[in-house]
Amino acid sequence: MKMMQDETRKGPWTEQEDILLINFVNLFGDRRWDFIAKVSGLNRTGKSCRLRWVNYLHPGLKRGKMTPQEERLVLELHA
Repeated sequence: MKMMQDETRKGPWTEQEDILLINFVNLFGDRRWDFIAKVSGLNRTGKSCRLRWVNYLHPGLKRGKMTPQEERLVLELHA
């Protein structure tokens, strides 16, 4: 028989969760995701926190189309 753990939250992130995650990443850095997930009280997995940070919240994240220079660079590096 498997022991039930606290329910892990799934689904869309709320603005409050984003703010909480940003604050804890600022405190502890963008590593140790399982630790951040646990101490933040988000009821999310470490993987979920990491993906939210990398794909949506990271301050250096660039959105939108690639510039022609970026496209050329990708092609050059791939070759």
